[in-house]
Amino acid sequence: MLTMKDVIREGHATLRLRAQEVELPLSDEDKDTLKLMMEFLENSQNPDISEEYELRPGVGLAAPQINISKRMIGVLTMDEKNERIYKLLLVNPKIVSHSVQKSYLPGGEGCLSVDREVEGLVARHKKITVRAHMYDINSDELKQVEIRVSGFVSIVLQHEIDHLNGVLFVDSLAEHLEGAEPIVFIEENLEEN
Repeated sequence: MLTMKDVIREGHATLRLRAQEVELPLSDEDKDTLKLMMEFLENSQNPDISEEYELRPGVGLAAPQINISKRMIGVLTMDEKNERIYKLLLVNPKIVSHSVQKSYLPGGEGCLSVDREVEGLVARHKKITVRAHMYDINSDELKQVEIRVSGFVSIVLQHEIDHLNGVLFVDSLAEHLEGAEPIVFIEENLEEN
């Protein structure tokens, strides 16, 4: 089980490296890493487990954040309308197209690898298309996918893919974003299954 002690922090050299492409088919070691990444995200979003193990809640995790410089990311989040859950383990993800229109999170972004309070906003593409191999833990299958997302999920994926290129969100902060659209969340109480 991964905990916050496994997450490297701002200033660690691995966070500034361009991560290596992952060789396919996936090795057992890479599969185990992906499983641990998703387990961390699930645990971090579970109030009881996150409190017991002092986990900061996360919606995304990149392998470089656990000091593995490989192009793998995990995402576990809902869109801003609370309509769809995105549970993704992506290998060698690449943004293949994006909108001209920008968006941002009005409260700013956060990162498991950045422990300090950060003021400022980050402009991201409102819509992106990502090409990757997606790993399915249940079937143990890897398939090539093309994912089109917008809004909050687009921001999360861009944030995680930045990690694969040695970029942290604090590198792109601005006080004001001309022409960018804020992401507005619909507040609904969703009962856990």
